[in-house]
Amino acid sequence: MNAEIIAIGTEILLGEIIDTNSAHIAQSLPELGIDLLYKSVVGDNLGRIVETLQRAWGRSDLTVITGGLGPTEDDMTREGICALLGEEPRVDAALETHLRGFFANRGYPMPESNVKQAWLIPSSRALDNPRGTAPGWWVERDGRVIVCMPGVPTEMERMWANEVKPELERRSDGQVLVTRTIKTVGIGEGTVDEMAKPLYATPGIGVGTYARADGVQLRIGAKAATREEAWSRIHPVEEELRRIFGSAIWGFDDDTMEGYLRDELVRRGQTLATMESATGGLLTSVLTDVPGASAYFKGGMVTYQTQTKIDAGVDPAVIEEFGVVSAETAGAMAKAARARFATDFGIGVTGVAGPDPEDGVPPGTVHVAVAGPGDGVSHLTIAMNSGRAMVKRRAVTTALLLLRRALMEGAG
Repeated sequence: MNAEIIAIGTEILLGEIIDTNSAHIAQSLPELGIDLLYKSVVGDNLGRIVETLQRAWGRSDLTVITGGLGPTEDDMTREGICALLGEEPRVDAALETHLRGFFANRGYPMPESNVKQAWLIPSSRALDNPRGTAPGWWVERDGRVIVCMPGVPTEMERMWANEVKPELERRSDGQVLVTRTIKTVGIGEGTVDEMAKPLYATPGIGVGTYARADGVQLRIGAKAATREEAWSRIHPVEEELRRIFGSAIWGFDDDTMEGYLRDELVRRGQTLATMESATGGLLTSVLTDVPGASAYFKGGMVTYQTQTKIDAGVDPAVIEEFGVVSAETAGAMAKAARARFATDFGIGVTGVAGPDPEDGVPPGTVHVAVAGPGDGVSHLTIAMNSGRAMVKRRAVTTALLLLRRALMEGAG
């Protein structure tokens, strides 16, 4: 089966929002044995939507659409499919009742414009959406399938996982592609490639390396008639890669560094606190995005001004001698966070996120430090003037990697 993805929405076309939906779907299709051949973005224009749908209908077995299922006049996905297939929509009574109940349960009258979210056509059936008002559509005719899902990522992801993907799995009659991702850190991409190279020629297996912000990833892929057969090919290669890379491996597949750190700190019964300047609380936010973070994370401080750092426990003599943006000040911040919250580890981050230099320090310069048991302090410095948001994200990743290194050294 071949497929294409269509993202509908002028806000996506103009770059006002990032289309994460298409990436999410694209990553899921190979394991279903479905070949993705095309991806398109089209604005909220009925003529262009119909034109895009006609092209997809003529060349693809499966078309997956996200967006345009809202109640407003510029939500035209249903109208486009009606025009494509020449079918008239009708209001489904059960869907309308459910929709009115959705609003009633929240104490709001339903705007009549929402009624079109209860439409169906003869070739469609509704896909459940407990997270919003827009049910999806599963459209099937002449051996082709169109799947329509909401553009809101949380609604789309739930619908894909619970309504669409299981149905596509049931219909799969070809080969499936199964992948396993091994995540490493502390080894450069070229070295990882050299170390893994002996396994590249394994029959029925593909191995590739990919540099990411949190290290270098190895992806093992195998195609087979069944998942079980594909996994039987992957397991021996995975075991050999585990042997080769050892402690450089920190996670697999969807694991995150913050999730790894939570698990490791909880396992050890150790705690963490932070003091941030350049990252403005982003590090604390990332750490606490993980469920169960309260088991090890005791608190964080955002100390944007110099005096605030001093008030939080940073030695003013360190700032006076080395400057507020320095490895030494980052270390003093890490120690102060550890002392303030009485934790095993403290992280300090100071820098210039940009876009302008501060006190002669170039934008994109960030110092990160981790203070651990025994008052040991480790440092890392990054210098990348690639925009304020990117600098902050890279600083957070650096802090997580530095904490991992401190944990590994402590384990040794």
